[in-house]
Amino acid sequence: MMRPLFLLVLNLFCLVASAQNTDLFKTDGLTGKLHRLNRGKITFMDGNIPSDLYKKSDILQSFSLNYKSNLNVRIFLNNSVANYLHQLAPELSAGELIQRGNLQFTFYVDHKLIYKENINTGCNFGPGSSKETSTALRIPLTSDKEENLWSLHLWDKFKVNGGEKALTIGNHILKIEIRPYIVLPKDDKIKVGDLIATGEIKLIIKTPEVSAEQIRVQAILPDSGWEISGLPFNRSKIELLNKDIAARNLKQITSVIAVHNGQLLIEEYFNEASRNTLHDTRSAGKSFASTLAGIAINDGHIKNEDQILSSFYDLKSYANYNTKKDSVKIKDLLTMSSAFNGSDINSDSPGNEENMYPTENWVKFSLDLSIDPAKTNGGKWDYFTAGVVLLGDILDKNVPGGLEKYADQKLFKPLNITNYQWQYTPQKVANTAGSLQMRSLDYAKYAQLYKNNGLWNGKQVLPAAWVQKTLTKQIQIPERDNEFYSYLFWNKTIKYKGKNYETYYCAGNGGNEFIIFKDLPLVVIITSKAFNKPYGHVQADKIVQNYLLPAILK
Repeated sequence: MMRPLFLLVLNLFCLVASAQNTDLFKTDGLTGKLHRLNRGKITFMDGNIPSDLYKKSDILQSFSLNYKSNLNVRIFLNNSVANYLHQLAPELSAGELIQRGNLQFTFYVDHKLIYKENINTGCNFGPGSSKETSTALRIPLTSDKEENLWSLHLWDKFKVNGGEKALTIGNHILKIEIRPYIVLPKDDKIKVGDLIATGEIKLIIKTPEVSAEQIRVQAILPDSGWEISGLPFNRSKIELLNKDIAARNLKQITSVIAVHNGQLLIEEYFNEASRNTLHDTRSAGKSFASTLAGIAINDGHIKNEDQILSSFYDLKSYANYNTKKDSVKIKDLLTMSSAFNGSDINSDSPGNEENMYPTENWVKFSLDLSIDPAKTNGGKWDYFTAGVVLLGDILDKNVPGGLEKYADQKLFKPLNITNYQWQYTPQKVANTAGSLQMRSLDYAKYAQLYKNNGLWNGKQVLPAAWVQKTLTKQIQIPERDNEFYSYLFWNKTIKYKGKNYETYYCAGNGGNEFIIFKDLPLVVIITSKAFNKPYGHVQADKIVQNYLLPAILK
């Protein structure tokens, strides 16, 4: 009588063993007692507590969230990410699983679904972890340190897509759920698996303390180098701006400058910045390459913007030669419309800037790139930093004394800009890809030069014809309604109280913008350190539309 029962138990054991052996990868298993007690759970901790030191008492039940918080999660899984993906699509190879799948995060606040995100398939989970073997994952949701960018983006995206509104002053329950997902090769449909981890925490949101001193409109101190405007403006709007920056409703803003009719109207600094701070405005520095190209053409060092690449380089000596390379014009580099197989928008593009930076020679990297058969020179706009590096190299080789000396003599000295810092390429050439650091008031001089049609203190520093070409819609930006690109300047129209105000502007990662209003006597400089944050340029738009224009326009 016992034999059938024994056989049944044996068969069940074999089935379980068989199921356990379907894993594609050998994992780290359960990493310790805390892992065994918290399998399938997302636990919360204050900062990055190393896994070997992490204990039960470190697991948070509640947390006071503010702008300097370092809220981390440690996720205890029963299996590795890759093995979960294998369960979803057992027909796929190991490489396909890693390439086509990852984790899906779902955020709830007070039991209400707020945001769902399929993490990019290329994202890993920090140093020492892997999708194939790791079963305990650490992710920084918020951090005031340099961290794994995708995980910080995840929290920022959650906040931008409803989290900010949901996490009002008071107490809230944040719940996170994690599931595996994979993009199936047959039809590119997304298949999502069962819940593999979940966790929740009480978040305490308090009203930030803001002092009267932080709110007050900052007085313009002497020796600004500008005439001071006497234009009356709505000071309460600037006080509201200052309050929102102090309360971190607008994050990591370092300066806001407004010049009206060529005179300094508003000068505000935040987050430990001052008048003498040199700001890293990232790709806003690209626009200087356009300015210097215009000056060099006027001086006869370059014929014109239609001059082609083959007149500067022996392109046959570089990899992937194609006759289309010969006919790339300087104008194509200025408008980011060359046929090179390079796109900073596409992380998989061979010519993406992130592939360029680790190389020993950025110019060689650029000229070695193949031609994209889907592109034509002067055709479609596609953001391409390497092309601006080429432009900088052309300038450096063709202007007397090199790019850095030429810029100082022909542009900065006439504007009385003396305190600035270039970044450099591996060949020690001034880097036209960006990060030319200056004081905010000097960026304002640069923008005002365009507003003055190239004139500064009675001297024609920049040809008026070049200014007009720059402040012209040269090429449509795909998938952006009524937005255009010019000679390394952006274009967009701002709507305010039923009127349209056209602007041309320099833009850099983090929300850095130098804005020239075409039909208003107004120049605005916004500097920010919200690098790699999805809200960086959204904030800059808000500052202009919700605070500056209401303060200045009647």
